[in-house]
Amino acid sequence: MAWYKKYLSVYNKPFISSNQTEIQFITNKLNNLQSKNPLVTVSVIAYNEEKNLLACLWSLSEMKCKYPIEIIGVNNDSQDKTEDIFKAVGLPYYNEYQHSCGYARKCGLEHAKGKFHINIDADTLYPPKYVEIMVDSLIKPGVVAASSLWSYIPDKDHSWIGLKLYEFTRDCHLFIQSFKRPELSVRGLVFAYHTEYAKEVGIRVDIKRGEDGSLALGLKKYGKIAFVRKSAARAVTGYGTVAIDGSLYNSFKVRAIKSLKNIFSVFSAKKEYNDEDSNLIK
Repeated sequence: MAWYKKYLSVYNKPFISSNQTEIQFITNKLNNLQSKNPLVTVSVIAYNEEKNLLACLWSLSEMKCKYPIEIIGVNNDSQDKTEDIFKAVGLPYYNEYQHSCGYARKCGLEHAKGKFHINIDADTLYPPKYVEIMVDSLIKPGVVAASSLWSYIPDKDHSWIGLKLYEFTRDCHLFIQSFKRPELSVRGLVFAYHTEYAKEVGIRVDIKRGEDGSLALGLKKYGKIAFVRKSAARAVTGYGTVAIDGSLYNSFKVRAIKSLKNIFSVFSAKKEYNDEDSNLIK
């Protein structure tokens, strides 16, 4: 059985369908993880994620980590019951009223107490050793940030083999890109970094997307960006931007064309980051 299967019982479902026993179970587990002196801060950003947030928090509550952690939330002025879920499980959270991933991630970073900061997206589920493996990478000499890989949750609209082929092709692309342009191979949903350096670089809020890659580019002057390939650190998520282009085939075609247009950038370093830099296979 897939490690995330049980979390699907509350994934993509309205909060009203959750029972108090489930909520209390998650609450207790989250509380047991919280440290007053965390080495790492895990911040969950959410904008109108009522249907997915509880499942994400459930997965985090079952984290197995040898490092002291704190888990905090950021409610990006949601208009659904996202904030109610943070309250229901007793998770410390902050409201960010300016909309965008950049503003939400910036809010989480500003309130982080840990030496390391790990981004968490509310529509994503994380395996139990995820945080520990990411921190294992971050504490290595010369490493300033780490990014792992992710898969998509299978459903009736996407064939299993189609998803695997898509993910394999994307992973190969990200691997090749990571040598000269590591900032283009990180993704916010699976990104971790040194808090102090990230605060010095800052998270951009003036671009629509790509704040994660822009931060990674700024962090490169402080050290290396590590890429975690372990399956035990592979998150699973919904279809997000992939669904915008319709079918999986069309999504692949759109991203492949964009990547081919920028093929030569893969072989040279770059000192700036723009909106168009984020138009890659995701």
